[in-house]
Amino acid sequence: MGDLPVNPLVIIGVGSSFAFSGLFYHLYQEKKKELKRLKEIPVFKPDQHLLRVLKASPYKRLQYVAVEGLVQADGEPLASQFVPRCFGVIQKTSSEEHWKYWNSFSRTWNSRTMNRKETKTSVPFSLVSPGAYITDLYVKVQNPLEASGCYLERVYHRVRRAEEGLVNVVMQGLSGEKPVAMEESEELLRVGSTLTGFGEVVLEGGQVMRLQAPQDGRKFVLVPTDYRSFVDGHESSASMWKSLTVLTGLTGVSLLAAVIYNLVGKQDDRSK
Repeated sequence: MGDLPVNPLVIIGVGSSFAFSGLFYHLYQEKKKELKRLKEIPVFKPDQHLLRVLKASPYKRLQYVAVEGLVQADGEPLASQFVPRCFGVIQKTSSEEHWKYWNSFSRTWNSRTMNRKETKTSVPFSLVSPGAYITDLYVKVQNPLEASGCYLERVYHRVRRAEEGLVNVVMQGLSGEKPVAMEESEELLRVGSTLTGFGEVVLEGGQVMRLQAPQDGRKFVLVPTDYRSFVDGHESSASMWKSLTVLTGLTGVSLLAAVIYNLVGKQDDRSK
C-alpha cells in the first residue's frame, strides 16, 4: 500500500479550519443583526422629554423602547438577610445541601445535591434620572419578575462545611450517606444601581409612566448597566466573532496553500 500524498491530519486541519471559520462567520452575522436591531431602539431617561413624547404618542404608549435610570424603591426596600445596610428591590436567596453517598459497585463516594430551596421576592420600584433623587418624574417598573436578563448582583455566598463527629461517622456507616456542606447565596437588585429596561412604556393619568412587558410579543428585558455599556458589550462580542472568523479562515488558507505547494513540489520531482 503506497503512502498517501498528503497527511490525513493536515486534511482534517484544513477542513476543521474552514468549518470553524464558517461557524464563527455565522455567529458574527447574527450578532451584527442583533446589534442593528438594538441600535434602532429609542432610548429615554425618566425625564420631561419622555413625558412629552408619551403625551404626543397615539394612545399615550411607546411600543418598544429602552429606559435607563437609577433604581428607587417606591416604599420600604428589602433588607439583605446577610449583609448589613444593604438594600434592594428584588431579592433572591437560595440554599442547597451537598452530600456524598457510597457506591458499592465502584467502591467510591459520589457527590449529589439535595434539598435545594430558592425564594424570590420583590417590592414596587421605579427608575429615576441620575442626580434627580427628589423628583416627581419616574418610570414605574411593572411585574419585574416577568422580565428576563441577569440583573441581580450576588451580595453573599458561603459554603459551610459539615462537622464530622463520632455520631455522624456511625450514621454514615449505617446509611452509606454523609453530609459535606451547606451552600447559601443571596442576590439583590440594589437600590441606587443603574438599570436599563427594554419594553413598552405607557402613560397613565397624564403623569405616571410605567414600563411593562410589550404586547407585541417582544422580550421584556432588564439589564444591570446603562444602555451605552450594554451596546459596547454586544460590539465587543461581534468583534470577537469577526476576529475568530479571520483567524480560522487564514489558518485554513495557509494549510491548504502548504498542501498544494507540497503536491506541486512532489509532482515536479517525479517529472525530473
